[in-house]
Amino acid sequence: MYLLFSVKKKYILKKTLRIKEVWIHIIVWVCLVSFPVSVSFMEYGEVRFDFFYRLLVTPVLVYINYLVLVPRFLLNNKIWLYILISITVLVSFNLLMTFASPVAPFERFTELVQTSDIRPLKNLPYVITAIISFSFFLLGGILGVTKDFYRREKKNKEKEVQRKETELQFLRAQLNPHFLFNSLNSIYSLVRNKAHEAPEAVITLSELMRYMIYEAKQEEVPLCKEIDYIKNFVALQLLRLSDSENVKLKISGDYSDKKLPPLLLIPFVENAFKYGTDFKGTTHVDIRLRIIGDNLFFMVKNKIGAYKKDDKNSGIGLENIKSRLELLYPENHHLKIESEDSFYNMQLEINLSR
Repeated sequence: MYLLFSVKKKYILKKTLRIKEVWIHIIVWVCLVSFPVSVSFMEYGEVRFDFFYRLLVTPVLVYINYLVLVPRFLLNNKIWLYILISITVLVSFNLLMTFASPVAPFERFTELVQTSDIRPLKNLPYVITAIISFSFFLLGGILGVTKDFYRREKKNKEKEVQRKETELQFLRAQLNPHFLFNSLNSIYSLVRNKAHEAPEAVITLSELMRYMIYEAKQEEVPLCKEIDYIKNFVALQLLRLSDSENVKLKISGDYSDKKLPPLLLIPFVENAFKYGTDFKGTTHVDIRLRIIGDNLFFMVKNKIGAYKKDDKNSGIGLENIKSRLELLYPENHHLKIESEDSFYNMQLEINLSR
Protein backbone atom coordinates (compact mmCIF):
# COMPACT_ATOMS: atom_id res chain seq x y z
CA MET A 1 0.00 0.00 0.00
CA TYR A 2 2.79 2.40 0.95
CA LEU A 3 4.72 1.52 -2.23
CA LEU A 4 1.63 2.16 -4.38
CA PHE A 5 1.08 5.52 -2.68
CA SER A 6 4.75 6.46 -3.18
CA VAL A 7 4.65 5.59 -6.91
CA LYS A 8 1.39 7.52 -7.37
CA LYS A 9 2.85 10.53 -5.56
CA LYS A 10 5.94 10.52 -7.79
CA TYR A 11 3.74 10.28 -10.91
CA ILE A 12 1.60 13.25 -9.83
CA LEU A 13 4.71 15.30 -9.00
CA LYS A 14 6.28 14.49 -12.37
CA LYS A 15 3.06 15.40 -14.19
CA THR A 16 2.82 18.70 -12.28
CA LEU A 17 6.40 19.62 -13.19
CA ARG A 18 5.69 18.81 -16.85
CA ILE A 19 2.63 21.09 -16.86
CA LYS A 20 4.68 23.89 -15.29
CA GLU A 21 7.38 23.44 -17.93
CA VAL A 22 4.80 23.69 -20.74
CA TRP A 23 3.35 26.88 -19.29
CA ILE A 24 6.80 28.43 -18.92
CA HIS A 25 7.51 27.72 -22.61
CA ILE A 26 4.17 29.23 -23.65
CA ILE A 27 4.74 32.40 -21.62
CA VAL A 28 8.30 32.83 -22.93
CA TRP A 29 7.22 32.43 -26.55
CA VAL A 30 4.31 34.84 -26.13
CA CYS A 31 6.76 37.42 -24.78
CA LEU A 32 9.25 36.80 -27.61
CA VAL A 33 6.62 37.02 -30.33
CA SER A 34 4.83 40.05 -28.88
CA PHE A 35 7.70 42.46 -29.53
CA PRO A 36 8.30 41.81 -33.26
CA VAL A 37 4.55 41.57 -33.88
CA SER A 38 4.13 44.99 -32.27
CA VAL A 39 6.94 46.42 -34.41
CA SER A 40 5.36 44.98 -37.57
CA PHE A 41 2.01 46.47 -36.63
CA MET A 42 3.54 49.91 -36.04
CA GLU A 43 5.52 49.80 -39.29
CA TYR A 44 2.80 48.49 -41.62
CA GLY A 45 -0.37 49.13 -39.65
CA GLU A 46 -1.03 45.40 -39.66
CA VAL A 47 0.64 42.10 -38.83
CA ARG A 48 1.79 40.87 -42.22
CA PHE A 49 1.18 37.23 -42.95
CA ASP A 50 4.71 36.52 -44.17
CA PHE A 51 6.17 38.07 -41.03
CA PHE A 52 3.79 36.20 -38.75
CA TYR A 53 4.47 33.00 -40.69
CA ARG A 54 8.17 33.23 -39.92
CA LEU A 55 7.50 33.83 -36.25
CA LEU A 56 5.35 30.72 -36.05
CA VAL A 57 7.75 28.48 -37.94
CA THR A 58 10.96 29.63 -36.23
CA PRO A 59 10.14 27.94 -32.84
CA VAL A 60 10.08 24.64 -34.72
CA LEU A 61 13.86 24.97 -34.98
CA VAL A 62 14.14 25.33 -31.24
CA TYR A 63 12.11 22.22 -30.45
CA ILE A 64 13.66 20.06 -33.16
CA ASN A 65 17.01 20.66 -31.51
CA TYR A 66 15.70 20.71 -27.94
CA LEU A 67 13.48 17.62 -28.04
CA VAL A 68 15.01 15.47 -30.79
CA LEU A 69 18.57 16.20 -31.86
CA VAL A 70 20.16 16.98 -28.49
CA PRO A 71 18.68 14.00 -26.56
CA ARG A 72 19.16 11.45 -29.35
CA PHE A 73 22.52 12.46 -30.75
CA LEU A 74 24.48 15.10 -28.80
CA LEU A 75 23.88 13.60 -25.34
CA ASN A 76 24.63 10.12 -26.67
CA ASN A 77 28.08 11.24 -27.90
CA LYS A 78 27.04 11.04 -31.57
CA ILE A 79 28.58 14.45 -32.13
CA TRP A 80 29.45 14.22 -35.84
CA LEU A 81 26.02 12.86 -36.68
CA TYR A 82 24.49 15.67 -34.62
CA ILE A 83 26.51 18.29 -36.53
CA LEU A 84 25.59 16.78 -39.91
CA ILE A 85 21.87 16.64 -39.13
CA SER A 86 21.95 20.16 -37.65
CA ILE A 87 23.50 21.60 -40.81
CA THR A 88 20.91 19.77 -42.91
CA VAL A 89 18.06 21.11 -40.79
CA LEU A 90 19.36 24.69 -40.89
CA VAL A 91 19.93 24.68 -44.65
CA SER A 92 16.51 23.14 -45.28
CA PHE A 93 14.83 25.65 -43.00
CA ASN A 94 16.49 28.64 -44.70
CA LEU A 95 15.58 27.35 -48.15
CA LEU A 96 12.00 26.89 -47.01
CA MET A 97 11.88 30.43 -45.65
CA THR A 98 13.40 31.82 -48.84
CA PHE A 99 10.84 30.20 -51.15
CA ALA A 100 7.90 30.71 -48.79
CA SER A 101 8.54 34.40 -48.14
CA PRO A 102 11.68 35.70 -49.87
CA VAL A 103 12.35 39.14 -48.44
CA ALA A 104 9.08 40.66 -47.32
CA PRO A 105 9.85 40.94 -43.62
CA PHE A 106 13.02 42.86 -44.38
CA GLU A 107 11.67 45.30 -46.99
CA ARG A 108 11.62 48.19 -44.53
CA PHE A 109 15.07 47.33 -43.24
CA THR A 110 16.48 47.10 -46.81
CA GLU A 111 14.89 50.43 -47.69
CA LEU A 112 16.54 52.11 -44.72
CA VAL A 113 19.91 50.67 -45.65
CA GLN A 114 19.61 51.73 -49.28
CA THR A 115 18.76 55.33 -48.35
CA SER A 116 21.68 55.59 -45.94
CA ASP A 117 25.38 56.02 -46.58
CA ILE A 118 25.99 52.35 -45.85
CA ARG A 119 26.66 50.24 -48.93
CA PRO A 120 23.82 47.72 -49.13
CA LEU A 121 24.47 44.01 -49.30
CA LYS A 122 22.55 42.23 -52.00
CA ASN A 123 21.83 39.15 -49.90
CA LEU A 124 21.46 40.95 -46.58
CA PRO A 125 17.89 39.73 -45.88
CA TYR A 126 18.94 36.14 -46.42
CA VAL A 127 21.97 36.59 -44.17
CA ILE A 128 19.74 37.97 -41.44
CA THR A 129 17.35 35.04 -41.89
CA ALA A 130 20.26 32.61 -41.55
CA ILE A 131 21.55 34.37 -38.42
CA ILE A 132 18.13 34.37 -36.79
CA SER A 133 17.47 30.72 -37.62
CA PHE A 134 20.91 29.71 -36.32
CA SER A 135 20.33 31.71 -33.11
CA PHE A 136 17.04 29.98 -32.42
CA PHE A 137 18.53 26.60 -33.28
CA LEU A 138 21.40 27.29 -30.87
CA LEU A 139 18.87 28.31 -28.22
CA GLY A 140 17.23 24.90 -28.54
CA GLY A 141 20.61 23.21 -28.07
CA ILE A 142 21.39 25.27 -24.98
CA LEU A 143 18.00 24.47 -23.48
CA GLY A 144 18.46 20.75 -24.16
CA VAL A 145 21.94 20.59 -22.62
CA THR A 146 20.87 22.69 -19.63
CA LYS A 147 17.82 20.52 -18.98
CA ASP A 148 19.97 17.38 -19.14
CA PHE A 149 22.49 18.92 -16.73
CA TYR A 150 19.85 19.70 -14.11
CA ARG A 151 18.22 16.30 -14.63
CA ARG A 152 21.54 14.57 -13.96
CA GLU A 153 22.19 16.77 -10.93
CA LYS A 154 18.76 15.94 -9.51
CA LYS A 155 19.28 12.25 -10.16
CA ASN A 156 22.69 12.31 -8.46
CA LYS A 157 21.22 14.06 -5.41
CA GLU A 158 18.41 11.50 -5.21
CA LYS A 159 20.97 8.69 -5.40
CA GLU A 160 23.02 10.34 -2.64
CA VAL A 161 19.97 10.69 -0.40
CA GLN A 162 19.04 7.07 -1.09
CA ARG A 163 22.59 5.95 -0.34
CA LYS A 164 22.62 7.81 2.97
CA GLU A 165 19.22 6.41 3.94
CA THR A 166 20.37 2.87 3.10
CA GLU A 167 23.54 3.34 5.10
CA LEU A 168 21.63 4.75 8.07
CA GLN A 169 19.23 1.81 8.03
CA PHE A 170 22.18 -0.56 7.95
CA LEU A 171 23.80 1.20 10.91
CA ARG A 172 20.54 1.10 12.88
CA ALA A 173 20.19 -2.60 12.14
CA GLN A 174 23.64 -3.13 13.65
CA LEU A 175 22.92 -0.97 16.69
CA ASN A 176 19.76 -2.81 17.72
CA PRO A 177 21.29 -6.31 18.12
CA HIS A 178 24.29 -4.72 19.83
CA PHE A 179 22.03 -3.09 22.42
CA LEU A 180 19.94 -6.24 22.91
CA PHE A 181 23.06 -8.34 23.42
CA ASN A 182 24.32 -5.98 26.15
CA SER A 183 20.91 -5.78 27.87
CA LEU A 184 20.45 -9.55 27.95
CA ASN A 185 23.87 -9.84 29.56
CA SER A 186 22.70 -7.44 32.26
CA ILE A 187 19.52 -9.42 32.97
CA TYR A 188 21.51 -12.66 32.99
CA SER A 189 23.70 -11.20 35.74
CA LEU A 190 20.60 -10.20 37.72
CA VAL A 191 19.05 -13.64 37.47
CA ARG A 192 22.23 -15.16 38.83
CA ASN A 193 22.95 -12.65 41.59
CA LYS A 194 19.77 -10.66 42.33
CA ALA A 195 16.84 -12.80 41.26
CA HIS A 196 14.31 -10.64 43.14
CA GLU A 197 15.21 -7.63 40.96
CA ALA A 198 14.96 -9.50 37.66
CA PRO A 199 11.23 -8.67 37.09
CA GLU A 200 11.96 -4.95 37.38
CA ALA A 201 14.80 -5.36 34.89
CA VAL A 202 12.49 -7.13 32.44
CA ILE A 203 9.95 -4.28 32.67
CA THR A 204 12.67 -1.70 32.08
CA LEU A 205 13.98 -3.70 29.14
CA SER A 206 10.46 -3.86 27.67
CA GLU A 207 10.30 -0.04 27.80
CA LEU A 208 13.62 0.16 26.00
CA MET A 209 12.52 -2.36 23.38
CA ARG A 210 9.24 -0.50 22.84
CA TYR A 211 11.22 2.64 22.09
CA MET A 212 13.45 0.76 19.65
CA ILE A 213 10.55 -0.87 17.82
CA TYR A 214 8.14 2.07 17.55
CA GLU A 215 10.34 5.16 17.74
CA ALA A 216 13.73 4.20 16.33
CA LYS A 217 12.35 3.80 12.80
CA GLN A 218 11.53 7.49 12.60
CA GLU A 219 13.96 10.03 11.19
CA GLU A 220 13.71 12.18 14.32
CA VAL A 221 12.22 11.80 17.78
CA PRO A 222 11.65 14.29 20.61
CA LEU A 223 14.82 14.68 22.65
CA CYS A 224 12.81 14.01 25.82
CA LYS A 225 12.15 10.44 24.60
CA GLU A 226 15.83 9.87 23.89
CA ILE A 227 16.63 11.13 27.39
CA ASP A 228 14.02 8.81 28.92
CA TYR A 229 15.63 5.99 27.00
CA ILE A 230 19.03 6.84 28.47
CA LYS A 231 17.54 7.05 31.97
CA ASN A 232 15.93 3.62 31.60
CA PHE A 233 19.15 2.17 30.28
CA VAL A 234 21.12 3.58 33.21
CA ALA A 235 18.47 2.27 35.62
CA LEU A 236 18.83 -1.18 34.08
CA GLN A 237 22.58 -1.06 34.53
CA LEU A 238 22.30 0.10 38.14
CA LEU A 239 20.27 -3.00 38.99
CA ARG A 240 23.19 -5.26 38.18
CA LEU A 241 25.93 -3.14 39.80
CA SER A 242 27.05 -3.77 43.35
CA ASP A 243 28.45 -0.24 43.65
CA SER A 244 26.38 2.51 42.04
CA GLU A 245 27.74 5.48 43.99
CA ASN A 246 30.10 6.44 41.17
CA VAL A 247 27.40 6.41 38.48
CA LYS A 248 26.11 9.91 37.76
CA LEU A 249 23.56 11.18 35.27
CA LYS A 250 22.80 14.89 34.98
CA ILE A 251 20.40 16.53 32.50
CA SER A 252 20.03 20.32 32.25
CA GLY A 253 18.55 22.92 29.93
CA ASP A 254 15.24 23.27 28.10
CA TYR A 255 14.82 20.37 25.67
CA SER A 256 11.03 20.32 25.43
CA ASP A 257 10.94 21.31 21.75
CA LYS A 258 14.19 19.70 20.60
CA LYS A 259 14.47 16.72 18.28
CA LEU A 260 17.24 14.44 17.07
CA PRO A 261 17.64 11.07 15.30
CA PRO A 262 16.84 8.10 17.58
CA LEU A 263 19.56 6.04 19.31
CA LEU A 264 22.16 8.66 18.52
CA LEU A 265 23.58 9.00 22.04
CA ILE A 266 23.07 5.56 23.58
CA PRO A 267 26.20 3.84 22.11
CA PHE A 268 28.42 6.16 24.14
CA VAL A 269 26.50 5.25 27.29
CA GLU A 270 26.63 1.54 26.44
CA ASN A 271 30.39 1.58 26.02
CA ALA A 272 30.83 3.53 29.25
CA PHE A 273 29.09 0.83 31.29
CA LYS A 274 30.59 -2.04 29.39
CA TYR A 275 34.19 -0.86 29.68
CA GLY A 276 33.96 1.31 32.80
CA THR A 277 34.31 -1.46 35.39
CA ASP A 278 37.79 -1.91 36.86
CA PHE A 279 39.45 -5.05 38.24
CA LYS A 280 37.79 -4.53 41.64
CA GLY A 281 34.32 -4.51 40.12
CA THR A 282 33.87 -0.78 40.70
CA THR A 283 32.14 1.24 37.97
CA HIS A 284 32.94 4.91 37.35
CA VAL A 285 30.54 6.53 34.87
CA ASP A 286 29.66 10.21 34.60
CA ILE A 287 27.02 11.23 32.03
CA ARG A 288 26.01 14.83 31.44
CA LEU A 289 23.64 16.29 28.87
CA ARG A 290 23.09 20.02 28.56
CA ILE A 291 21.00 22.11 26.17
CA ILE A 292 21.99 25.71 25.41
CA GLY A 293 19.83 27.28 22.71
CA ASP A 294 19.96 24.96 19.69
CA ASN A 295 23.17 23.29 20.83
CA LEU A 296 23.36 19.93 22.59
CA PHE A 297 26.40 19.20 24.75
CA PHE A 298 26.85 15.56 25.70
CA MET A 299 29.67 14.27 27.87
CA VAL A 300 30.39 10.70 28.94
CA LYS A 301 33.33 9.91 31.18
CA ASN A 302 34.25 6.47 32.48
CA LYS A 303 37.21 4.77 34.05
CA ILE A 304 39.14 2.48 31.74
CA GLY A 305 38.13 -0.91 33.06
CA ALA A 306 39.32 -4.48 33.08
CA TYR A 307 38.28 -5.34 29.53
CA LYS A 308 41.04 -5.46 26.97
CA LYS A 309 41.36 -2.38 24.81
CA ASP A 310 41.76 -4.51 21.70
CA ASP A 311 38.39 -6.22 22.17
CA LYS A 312 37.14 -6.69 18.61
CA ASN A 313 33.52 -5.96 19.59
CA SER A 314 34.27 -2.84 21.63
CA GLY A 315 33.99 -0.41 18.77
CA ILE A 316 30.90 -1.68 16.95
CA GLY A 317 28.41 0.82 18.35
CA LEU A 318 30.95 3.63 18.54
CA GLU A 319 32.07 3.33 14.92
CA ASN A 320 28.47 3.19 13.79
CA ILE A 321 27.57 6.33 15.68
CA LYS A 322 30.55 8.17 14.18
CA SER A 323 29.30 7.25 10.72
CA ARG A 324 25.77 8.37 11.58
CA LEU A 325 27.02 11.69 12.87
CA GLU A 326 28.93 12.28 9.64
CA LEU A 327 25.83 11.50 7.60
CA LEU A 328 23.32 13.41 9.72
CA TYR A 329 25.36 16.39 10.92
CA PRO A 330 28.32 16.67 8.50
CA GLU A 331 29.06 20.33 9.35
CA ASN A 332 27.10 20.67 12.58
CA HIS A 333 28.79 18.46 15.12
CA HIS A 334 32.08 18.13 16.95
CA LEU A 335 33.18 14.87 18.55
CA LYS A 336 36.20 14.61 20.82
CA ILE A 337 37.34 11.33 22.37
CA GLU A 338 40.45 11.02 24.52
CA SER A 339 42.02 8.81 27.18
CA GLU A 340 43.77 10.49 30.09
CA ASP A 341 44.75 9.40 33.62
CA SER A 342 43.05 6.00 33.24
CA PHE A 343 39.79 7.72 32.23
CA TYR A 344 37.99 7.61 28.91
CA ASN A 345 36.37 10.96 28.07
CA MET A 346 33.92 11.64 25.24
CA GLN A 347 32.56 15.10 24.42
CA LEU A 348 29.98 15.67 21.72
CA GLU A 349 28.48 18.96 20.56
CA ILE A 350 25.61 19.05 18.05
CA ASN A 351 23.80 21.98 16.49
CA LEU A 352 20.25 20.63 16.43
CA SER A 353 18.98 23.35 14.09
CA ARG A 354 21.09 22.03 11.15
